Amino acid sequence: MPGSVDLRVGIDVGGTNTDAVVLDSENRLLAKHKTPTTSDLTSGITAALEAVLGQIDQPVERITHVMLGTTHATNAILERRDLLKVAVIRIGAPATVSIPPLSDWPNDLRQAVSAGEAVVPGGSEVTGGTLVPFQPDEVAAFLEKVQGTAEAVAISAVFSPVSGEHERLAEEIVRKVLGTEIPVSLSQGIGALGLLERENACILNAALVGVAHKVVHGLSAALAQNGIDAAAFLTQNDGTLMGLDYVLRFPVLTIGSGPANSMRGACYLADVSDAVVVDVGGTSSDVGMLLNGFPRESSTPTDIGGARTNFRMPDLVAIAVGGGTRVSGTPQDVGVGPDSVGYRLRDEALVFGGSTATLSDAAVAGGRAAFGDPAAVAGKEELLAAALAKADELVSVATDQIKTARGPVPLVAVGGGSVILPDAIPGVERIVRPADYDVANAIGAAIASVSGQVDKVFKLAGRQRQEVVDLARAAARDEAISAGADPAAVEIVEVEEVPMAYLTEPVVRIRVKAAGPLGRM
Repeated sequence: MPGSVDLRVGIDVGGTNTDAVVLDSENRLLAKHKTPTTSDLTSGITAALEAVLGQIDQPVERITHVMLGTTHATNAILERRDLLKVAVIRIGAPATVSIPPLSDWPNDLRQAVSAGEAVVPGGSEVTGGTLVPFQPDEVAAFLEKVQGTAEAVAISAVFSPVSGEHERLAEEIVRKVLGTEIPVSLSQGIGALGLLERENACILNAALVGVAHKVVHGLSAALAQNGIDAAAFLTQNDGTLMGLDYVLRFPVLTIGSGPANSMRGACYLADVSDAVVVDVGGTSSDVGMLLNGFPRESSTPTDIGGARTNFRMPDLVAIAVGGGTRVSGTPQDVGVGPDSVGYRLRDEALVFGGSTATLSDAAVAGGRAAFGDPAAVAGKEELLAAALAKADELVSVATDQIKTARGPVPLVAVGGGSVILPDAIPGVERIVRPADYDVANAIGAAIASVSGQVDKVFKLAGRQRQEVVDLARAAARDEAISAGADPAAVEIVEVEEVPMAYLTEPVVRIRVKAAGPLGRM
């Protein structure tokens, strides 16, 4: 889509730093800046924007698109803060009453989120037929009990990805009882078939709507303060973009956006499409796999803050190896992490005049990095060498876990803490350390395309296979356009069919992913 984009700004709001970059229409990096993240979000983004715009001799009118990735949704769940109270409705009685909603949640997360739960009759068979009749009166009675307490509603029905009719009927009742303004999340558009994991993802999505509003407001306010009138997007778990309206509907899809951005940025900076990516931050490292330029998605349920979910997430191995990871113990029994000095690295690390031994100190002592005062590690060389060896082993094991083939593959090292990584790792063909590795996350946001995905079960009775495949392709394409893709340039990038055996009627599960460049303003 030549000529459709002039200048783009990519922003990544992490727990420690907010990074901003400016790219031109040829994806050339024009400016970059790193600034501490602020609690109010807006001032940190504003500061990063002001600094990065000050580096380019261009009017702000040339900025046509701004893309932001953030860990705010993840942190809200992990820290149990800023979450809405959710009325949880499961449509699946009597078949699913033995395991009530939120049964496997940690008590503190359940108390932070739940405004009440109910299991009502309804749901469908895997073939699409009605399991038991839907009971609207029971839904209305429950909603009347939670009126005044519930700030959002999550509705999940048995096999709703096959037939979502009962969820939609329940949503109509919510609108009548609780009003049209209350946020409602339907599980059919969030997770895959498994009821409990899909229900958990739907509940988290409803709880995060308030966080999504905060992020969207923070970004919009920062753009206004800098006089930027541009199309704004957030990045999602697969390394692609979604419009702000889409974010408010599906905030849970931003949870894995940080690592996904780094992987997409690594793909671009290192000019590779298939590789292991190690993103090293101040506290931890995320190890993932790039396939065809996109993060490989996890095929197993993902635990988020203690809740087991099954929506699309990048396949990652997280390890406690970061620039600020604490080193303890003795050379014979060294401890590496899991705690970290985090953003206090420049105050607490030995090489910066502090009193805490960290992996950054180990990297300096081992000759891998050159910053601070190398003389400050005198007397601790043996301990730091042992810590570095242990960190190398953790990275090697994580790399081996994430690889898809036995042979050697390239590894791309990104993130501000990647200087601590060794020059060789077993099973790795070569280690690529691209320029601008420290802002790979913001670059990944800036170069992202827009995607849509469908994962549904279709009945084949009376229909040809190609007919249902075409339906799934069209639905994925519509999702991508809804998220902000250019309708004229959307392509289907992945189609997967999974026949389902031992059923009375022929059915097939189809996953389709569509992606395309940003739509014109």
